[in-house]
Amino acid sequence: MKNVFLVFLATLVTIFSGCSTSEVSPESKAPTEVSAYFTAPLLTTVDVQKRLIEAGFEIVAIDKVSKTKLDSIVFTNTYLKSLADKPSRGFLAGALRVLVDTNKNELRVSNPRYFVKAFLQDDYKLNDEQVLLDDLHKAFGILTPSEDIWEFDELADYHFMIGRPYYQDQFVAAEGNNTALIAELKKSAKKKLIFELKISDNRTLYGVKLNKRTMKFVDKIGSHNAGILPWMILIEDNKAVALPADYLIAISYPLLDLAGFMGIMTVPGAVKKDVRKYFK
Repeated sequence: MKNVFLVFLATLVTIFSGCSTSEVSPESKAPTEVSAYFTAPLLTTVDVQKRLIEAGFEIVAIDKVSKTKLDSIVFTNTYLKSLADKPSRGFLAGALRVLVDTNKNELRVSNPRYFVKAFLQDDYKLNDEQVLLDDLHKAFGILTPSEDIWEFDELADYHFMIGRPYYQDQFVAAEGNNTALIAELKKSAKKKLIFELKISDNRTLYGVKLNKRTMKFVDKIGSHNAGILPWMILIEDNKAVALPADYLIAISYPLLDLAGFMGIMTVPGAVKKDVRKYFK
């Protein structure tokens, strides 16, 4: 009888941990830790698009990333764009991705709780991300938190280490009239311009390909988080700005250690060079 009870108890634990309720349900107080991603059973890219659209999301772009050509699906919705429609917060509008990972036979989905907290900074209010979590739950059912975990309260002030940039240390690629900057980017990028996402009349987010050599960093440190690509450029207030690579890569790969970072130490400079080329 005792063994039967233990089996029943173990089954309950498995059921409730598998539902990931602490990640999907509203929080009465800030969680201690949060995962950067969820995983879900593998679906085709077409099926992922269909489910996202049925859950109320908009497909922004699909881009082939990593040497194995995995599909990175960028998605958004009206609510996410409203959260991002604040000075320097526009990157949030395109921060949610689904990576169709045929290497690991899984979907890897950006966790809104992680990226909304990290990108909204002082503008964040507890459960700002709940609408997004609910819609993702509708789209994919059970979502399992990934192993990429960080302390929730530290996300707004995240930086890889002393001397490395924070979210607010965005670099300016070019300055000038918004309309002129947009025209220059479109003219220079051509087929390397992956998406254009209008957030508001004065704020537009773009996704671009980097140089082929630069983009190899996802294969060096783990293609499982290759949904970081395409890279984003925000045009607002007569400036074209981008997130520094040593911030965006680090927060997108929270398990990256110093040895791993040293292996891609040229990438932050290369990203700045690649982005600025679009405005010369």
